Amino acid sequence: MMTPPVKSGPRYNTMITSDKVRVIDHEGENLGVMYTRQAIEQAAEVGMDLVEVSPNADPPVCKFLDVGKYRYEAQKKANAARKSQKTQEIKEIKMRPNIDDHDYDTKMRNVVRFIEDGDKVKVTLRFRGRELSHQQLGMDLLRRVQEDVADIAKIEAYPRMEGRQMLMVLSPK
Repeated sequence: MMTPPVKSGPRYNTMITSDKVRVIDHEGENLGVMYTRQAIEQAAEVGMDLVEVSPNADPPVCKFLDVGKYRYEAQKKANAARKSQKTQEIKEIKMRPNIDDHDYDTKMRNVVRFIEDGDKVKVTLRFRGRELSHQQLGMDLLRRVQEDVADIAKIEAYPRMEGRQMLMVLSPK
């Protein structure tokens, strides 16, 4: 009833299920198509393992490699890729429909900075009291934001009302 744990990583030596494989030796030379058992014996003579590097090819491609070293280098490559990738955050800028010009300029400087850093920006326009009956002022303000950042950002979510607030999402071009 107990099944062995599933091995992660490439298949090697006796784990290779195909009976014929295309073999590349440790110096990178193509030795051609041969039986898997014969290829494993040749790899053992050189003191290496037969590692399946392209299992979906027909026949599968195998190389003479040291499995431990191959796994270690693959893990290092994956860690380097994970370290270099940047996650995109959503930054939020809150405004009011009757915002003053200087306050607007300050908020827009932050919007531009966030977009240049590669983050998405959610512009939230909050209406209070009687402002809710003047939603066109909010739309005009969001249109102005859209025009001011048109060269560096594109609209991901067009302005829409959610309760007492109007939302718009911008993302870097």
